[in-house]
Amino acid sequence: MMASAALRKVLDCPICLTLYTDPVTLRCGHNFCQFCIEEVLKTQDESGVYSCIECKEEFLKRPTLIKNQTLCNIVKNFLPTQSDQEITGIRCTYCVDSPVPAVRSCLHCEASLCDNHLRVHSQGAGHVLTDPSTSLGIRRCSVHNKILEYYCSNDSTCICVSCHLIGEHKGHKLYSLNEASDERKKKLKNVLQQLIPRSNKTEGRIQCLEERRGNSQEKAAEEILRVTTLFMDIRGRVDDLEKKILGELSRLEEHELLSLSDLIQKLEMQKDELSRKMRHIEELCNMTDPLTVLQEPNIEDLFHLKEEGGDEGKKRRNESDRVAELLSRVSHALSDIIRGVNVTFYVQDPADILLNVDTADNNLLISDDLKTATCTNINQNRPETAARFRYCNQVMSSGRFWSGRHYWDVEMKASMEWSVGMCYSSIDRKGPQSEIGENDQSWCLYGGRLCNTQYSVIHEREVTLLPHRITSDIIRICLDFEAGQLSFYELCDPIRHLYTFYATFTKPLHAAIGVLNGSVKFLGGSGSCAQLSLRNGGHGQIQLVGQSASRK
Repeated sequence: MMASAALRKVLDCPICLTLYTDPVTLRCGHNFCQFCIEEVLKTQDESGVYSCIECKEEFLKRPTLIKNQTLCNIVKNFLPTQSDQEITGIRCTYCVDSPVPAVRSCLHCEASLCDNHLRVHSQGAGHVLTDPSTSLGIRRCSVHNKILEYYCSNDSTCICVSCHLIGEHKGHKLYSLNEASDERKKKLKNVLQQLIPRSNKTEGRIQCLEERRGNSQEKAAEEILRVTTLFMDIRGRVDDLEKKILGELSRLEEHELLSLSDLIQKLEMQKDELSRKMRHIEELCNMTDPLTVLQEPNIEDLFHLKEEGGDEGKKRRNESDRVAELLSRVSHALSDIIRGVNVTFYVQDPADILLNVDTADNNLLISDDLKTATCTNINQNRPETAARFRYCNQVMSSGRFWSGRHYWDVEMKASMEWSVGMCYSSIDRKGPQSEIGENDQSWCLYGGRLCNTQYSVIHEREVTLLPHRITSDIIRICLDFEAGQLSFYELCDPIRHLYTFYATFTKPLHAAIGVLNGSVKFLGGSGSCAQLSLRNGGHGQIQLVGQSASRK
């Protein structure tokens, strides 16, 4: 028994943790279900780097999957020899001298049978054989003591023939147990199909929150180090202020981490509950005994499950507002303390955005340096291709971002109406659904003088008006891919945060603009998205925007 259990464990796929299905082998020698490893390789197609999830060996190109015929034969031929009863523990009723696993149960005799007793068992019509069961008594009618054979749809219960002919169910609509069981299984499978995406969504949210928790810890450590370094030069005058600010930063960090940990714990419990219900439904769907399926409580109860969380975006915005308030307090405090200090930290240059002419609408004129897009009434007569926008005078960048933190500046001085933001390359290229922000493939800031300086942000056609009146012609866009944040800032004095989108980015992103009047220009810029500065001129200011990283 122990050897069998050990072999059974070896025959589990390391990805799905269940019995191998069509096992295949990688060059490194590790085995996986063909479906499982193909799904893993699909996720690696984007980066072009393939590796074994067991030994982490990398391959220069997508590895060839070789069918492991030996392992396939072991799975097919060895496991059927193991009796299911070794798991259920149901014994033959008639083997009293030594316990023998039962292979079938007779509803008529209310007994379980081993192979030997099954051979001599009566094959009469009244003897109904099922999978081994310990609950044979409940298969008889409590009123007439006869085997339950029908399902009454009027009363949603199983009945015997006497209940139908002379009992209280006379004249009701009846089905055979098999018919009713098949119908119930269809409903159960429908519920299962609805639970599967919810389970996958929950798993994805857990992973995202766990990544955010790690990123929050890293960011907190970086911010503490940066603030500490800045205050070393003016320690004597700002010592008390530094301690207070660091304390509040730590409190915000602790509050967010505790909130994330609590939400993850709740989602883990929800995931376990979903898994339990899914396993129970799968067991019901695999049962050959219709009665057990039909006596299951209302299947609607299996689907109802309280959703936990769902307000992560709101919590993140609240945390962002509290950090912004804290930074504002720091700025005012330092303005009173520091008058002649001039200290600035620059991390990295802004991203270099170049426009992709192959995607430009034919009513857009693209400058030679690929930095400026100008609306024109003269058709540019570029070739009509699947990549080209044919609506709202739009164009996207040639470079794409699939990791890291980045920022760039956009000037709208010569434009009366425009939209700027980011999009996936899979965005539609024609029709109203292709407009930036009017779909789930893009995020944008919309504005211009025709909007009377009332800007708005748009995603999935949901428009949010911004409370600020915009005075600057230059907008800064900051992307934190892993954190799922796309932020817009007005480059006034001081820099002002306009809005932040929170999302889980699943594909590489391109910068995108739409020019309905005038022109829009990408600036080279200077400094960094993670700019922390104290400047002279009678007013000490701290500006903390984000952080920039390498562009892929």
